[in-house]
Amino acid sequence: MRNLLRSILGIFRFIGRMLTFVRNTAFNLLFLLVILIVIIALFTGGTHRLEDNSLLVLSLTGDIVEEKQPVSSAGKLFQEMQGEPARDAETLLQDILHIIDRATEDDRIAAIQLDLKDLGNAGIDQLQAIGAALKRFRATGRQVIAAEDLYTQKQYYLAAYADLVAVNPMGGVDLHGFGAYPLSFREALDKLKINYHVFRVGTYKSAIEPITRDSMSPEARRQNALWLASLWDSYVADVTQERKISRANIDTYTNFVDRLLADVDGDTAKLALKTGLVDRIWTRPQLQSHLAALAGTSSGRDYTSISSADYLRLIGPAAQGGSTALNKVGILVAQGNILPGKQPSGVVGGDTLADLIKVAREDATVKAVVLRINSGGGSAFASEIIRQELLELKKSGKPLVVSMGTMAASGGYWIAADADQIWAAPTTLTGSIGIFGAIPTFENTLAELGIHSDGIGTTPLASGLNLARPLSPQLQATIQLSVDHGYRQFLAIVQQGRKIDRQQLESIAEGRVFDGRTAQKIGLVDELGGLDEAVAAAADLAGIADDFEPYPIRRSPSLGEWMLEKLAAEQQAWSKLSLSMPGIVQDLHRRFSATFGPLPLLADPNGLYAYCFVTGSL
Repeated sequence: MRNLLRSILGIFRFIGRMLTFVRNTAFNLLFLLVILIVIIALFTGGTHRLEDNSLLVLSLTGDIVEEKQPVSSAGKLFQEMQGEPARDAETLLQDILHIIDRATEDDRIAAIQLDLKDLGNAGIDQLQAIGAALKRFRATGRQVIAAEDLYTQKQYYLAAYADLVAVNPMGGVDLHGFGAYPLSFREALDKLKINYHVFRVGTYKSAIEPITRDSMSPEARRQNALWLASLWDSYVADVTQERKISRANIDTYTNFVDRLLADVDGDTAKLALKTGLVDRIWTRPQLQSHLAALAGTSSGRDYTSISSADYLRLIGPAAQGGSTALNKVGILVAQGNILPGKQPSGVVGGDTLADLIKVAREDATVKAVVLRINSGGGSAFASEIIRQELLELKKSGKPLVVSMGTMAASGGYWIAADADQIWAAPTTLTGSIGIFGAIPTFENTLAELGIHSDGIGTTPLASGLNLARPLSPQLQATIQLSVDHGYRQFLAIVQQGRKIDRQQLESIAEGRVFDGRTAQKIGLVDELGGLDEAVAAAADLAGIADDFEPYPIRRSPSLGEWMLEKLAAEQQAWSKLSLSMPGIVQDLHRRFSATFGPLPLLADPNGLYAYCFVTGSL
């Protein structure tokens, strides 16, 4: 019997060793694949030639961002396995603007064709910047063409800046307005017997409502209605101006689309043409014939074109740093959730950004700094670490200007408040001056499973933050006092930085969210404009307006850090397998992540968060 047991254990040990070998081999092969892909990308870029009278195909792929996250080769591999071309999940806004502006100066580019089918998330401010660049191109007398099978709301906004907008006979235009419909989890938490302890200050700090309510509070509803209406008004104003149609056309289309469709027998393409949203209903062959004519040929498909990716390789990227100029305006980017410590690109690491600010402060050639913020906040601790380093920058005598992107709220405003000037787009969402703490405990959940926690300590606080036990009254009081202190600290920072009367500040705080235009009226923002205007303002404050160079300041990871980032991106891509999810599952996953997902990831050491959950859809 003993020999039999030994034999069985030996078999299991052998199986275990084999599984370990297979796992390690697979991981090593994946690592080698990543390295091989990178080597191929570096040394096989190829040479791109641009002929006269070429068509530039401007492909806007994935989310439009200020800073890219680590690229996952595994994600691209999944796309290829499904028969799709490998695509980046993100496109840099500055790359898009650089491509269009260079094409404007390049006589070899006969026209631009917008390829919008893979456009992901983008803020209205970002779309406006791209639209303005397209208008500069059109001012040279050359055309911009938009032609899609079906236009989403984001896609149609950019299409409106084209000279000609075409749609497939089987397509149409989806215009439905803006909405904010976050998921709520209170009932689910009750059923799971999870006790979520919430500590907050601010009547309008709705970030935590998905945990505490099953519906949107009246305060959040009023606040959301204001900024949604403002953003929608901006959208409609831009579209109607560029398309030369009336507001009534859009209002009728969005409010009575069912009646309008009945009049055209359900033909969405015909409805888009009838209401002036598009100029042509074209099949793909008809589109190709038009593009060929623009490029000076009559052969239908035989015309010269160049993709925006190839054109970018040809002209070179926008400014990347490394300049030898003596007068620079340093540009720092804060995009994504604000987290403590060092973080990869696409996330605002408190220590990472603080280190870059220190680099700008110690560089004698950097005369002023622009901090570009596109963040809904996060860890209050990390936000304060960044702010402290920004104060040191100001003490050195260098002007600090903040440029707000799509959002600069809560922790994003925490780090902005001390700037010499704050610039925002009219559609920027900002404010959300408030703070909260949220701690789940699972004592009731565990009790349902027959698991209990008991013991003894030397003090009432000895159990600490034990998620298997209820929070003691003393600990709850302590956390609430910390939250109250954090809120008062937030108010003091804004009051000192913005020179706003305390009474006035309290009337616009409590977690309220404002669009950029309203924020300017109440003193939270100084000027309306984009990154270029903010850079020019910083140069003017530094006295170098006549001779300066924008200078992006980016972190250069070590080889080891770079490899770890790559592997982390690969692991994430392999683990999610999101491409294989059904559409409804993907949508629920996206909504869950947007509404609830960030909380456990913000990782504030004190459990205090200055975060704005805005889940409106464009």
